[in-house]
Amino acid sequence: MRNLILSAALVAASAFGMTVQAADPVIAGKEYIELSNPVPVAKPGKIEVVELFWYGCPHCYSFEPVINPWVDKLPEDVNFKRIPAMFGGPWDAHGQMFLTLEAMGVEHKVHAAVFEAIQVQHKRLIKPDEMAEFLATQGVDKDKFLATFNSFAIKGQVKQAKELAKKYGITGVPSMVVNGKYRFDQGTAGGPEGVLNVADQLIAKERTAK
Repeated sequence: MRNLILSAALVAASAFGMTVQAADPVIAGKEYIELSNPVPVAKPGKIEVVELFWYGCPHCYSFEPVINPWVDKLPEDVNFKRIPAMFGGPWDAHGQMFLTLEAMGVEHKVHAAVFEAIQVQHKRLIKPDEMAEFLATQGVDKDKFLATFNSFAIKGQVKQAKELAKKYGITGVPSMVVNGKYRFDQGTAGGPEGVLNVADQLIAKERTAK
């Protein structure tokens, strides 16, 4: 009986050890980069978490089932937002589509479907008309989408998103930025779960600093 108790204790200690290891304090220059010029957040007073992504990125697609449940449980003092990375060509087309859907208030309804169309069904969705035809199957008004897509307001948002990505200094996706100060990705953080660990610790760091 004593051996069983000791074995159980060792298993528990081992599990606890893994938990502690996963929660080891993250270090600037290792798991994340501290930006030399912090970028203002969209909602002052809240801790901002930004994910920069591209619909054409398979790593971004595989990250979705990991990050989405985490986002759903974020506390009220955290503001999560996605920003499309745009490095030209399909990146720009998909980024403009995302911003259009966001402006129309339907992005949250079709985000997963767009990802699946590009990553699983191998649809290109680069031309506006092609986007509109697909989105119509998801309940998005085709004419309203095209009008919004080509609007001056969306072009301004595209420019702003590109400027933000440049200020963040990102070179690939998915990348994360906490409170306009700290940048990290799966490479620096040690995989998808590592990204969430780094994000959690930096959120706590910013909350303490308030």
